[in-house]
Amino acid sequence: MTSKVLIKGGVVLSLGAETPNFEEADVLIEGGRILEVGPSLRARDAELIDAADSIVMPGFVDAHRHAWLSIFRNMGADDALLQQSVAIPDLANRLGPDDVYASTLVGLIGAIETGITTVVDWSDMLVDEPYIEATLQAHIDAGLRTVLVQSNVGAESGSAIDRIRSLTDRRGPSVEALMTVAFGESSLEARDVAALGQDWMAAREAGLRVHAHAGVEADTPRNISEHTNSGLLGPDVTLIHCSHLGESDLDTVKDSGARVVFAPASEMTRGLGSPPVQELIDRGIRPGLGVDNEIASPGDMFAQMRAAISIQHAVLFESKLAGKAGVPQLLGTREVIRWATVDSATAIGLGSTVGRLDPGMQADVVVLRADRANIYPINDPIGAVVWGMDTSNVDSVFVAGRALLRDGNLVGDASRARALALEVSRRAAARPSGESSADQVALS
Repeated sequence: MTSKVLIKGGVVLSLGAETPNFEEADVLIEGGRILEVGPSLRARDAELIDAADSIVMPGFVDAHRHAWLSIFRNMGADDALLQQSVAIPDLANRLGPDDVYASTLVGLIGAIETGITTVVDWSDMLVDEPYIEATLQAHIDAGLRTVLVQSNVGAESGSAIDRIRSLTDRRGPSVEALMTVAFGESSLEARDVAALGQDWMAAREAGLRVHAHAGVEADTPRNISEHTNSGLLGPDVTLIHCSHLGESDLDTVKDSGARVVFAPASEMTRGLGSPPVQELIDRGIRPGLGVDNEIASPGDMFAQMRAAISIQHAVLFESKLAGKAGVPQLLGTREVIRWATVDSATAIGLGSTVGRLDPGMQADVVVLRADRANIYPINDPIGAVVWGMDTSNVDSVFVAGRALLRDGNLVGDASRARALALEVSRRAAARPSGESSADQVALS
């Protein structure tokens, strides 16, 4: 297959720092990177993609997901599954390494179908070799860009870092180009500063970014300022959720330069609290967006954008109805689409790699059909993406210039992923809590 791809004749939303948006333009890809963006481009020996009646934009960046939970999609009608402290550990106890592989694989492939090109996959299963191997293989087989966050949940101090080091050694050059490895702190508030400092220092010495759950529980004591004063928080830290951080906590986050990611649909449906959308805007903190898990939340970024903008609009309109003065401006579509692309990439440490269609950036691109009745006519392309589009509009997905979805169909073997996921789902449903699978599903 040619290393050159010319996506021609679409509305181009570059969202770039250097490249404007175009009503009609072309995107030239070579060697897995954006070579040029502009009208009437020509390239010999390039594969031609007709993007007429389409919107071409950076692929969505899902900045926080637990892909191992994908086989439990849409089970949120069972109220018990909404209680993370009880249900998710119970679900984890039902899965063996083979199950984790199948669930992670179908979750990542499902993300591709929704126009997501980068997934931050938080692995909070056991820090055991077979589980890590299974997760790693699922990332390799899925083929999209990922950040594999290995959590320290249930691990002795330092052991998670050792496992992550072994992960980096086993990726290989081709995998390393698409997969980054990071350290996951299961609860910023639940551990004392000394214990955190030991693990985080080891992570930083290994060149790893730190992702940390923060402000998840309303009744958990917080000591964010203490963490900052000890030098723990900084630009290489991504804080997840933050629903229950107070005003002073958020001030501390802002001053430290730490990044914030929230998952609005999941947080609202699972009772984790309303994400601090306006509070972040007031402080100039540009957050990233994530799916979290699909137990009771949609797995696409269209839903996350609409949830985020709707939350902020609802809060401001409520303030206006209450007669409050000085109500801030409504969040606009041009801001929230960046949260799902540019700002999500920045929040996870990949802002110089993906999230924009600037020359030199990785060619992670999505082509969205703009001729479907659900959004036609296109009065405003960005408004159409944020307010009107859904997964049915996703036509093609490219990661590093390689097509993973064409004409709405996955290029890879989706049938195998579905078959494995169905088999695992049936076994997990029938298996008593605490008993994991003894039968291994082949990973090849």
